[in-house]
Amino acid sequence: MRKIEHPQLDNKRSKVIDRLVKDGIFKINGKQLYELSFYELMKHYTAKTN
Repeated sequence: MRKIEHPQLDNKRSKVIDRLVKDGIFKINGKQLYELSFYELMKHYTAKTN
């Protein structure tokens, strides 16, 4: 299966990962941040900021 690229989404995903790393978060539920989907990253990020 071919991966569909979404440059804007990839850029936002990278920014969220950078912000989480800046806050000292390197893993979520035992997985590296780059292994997680954008949805999982945003779910954790928004829960952290609220």
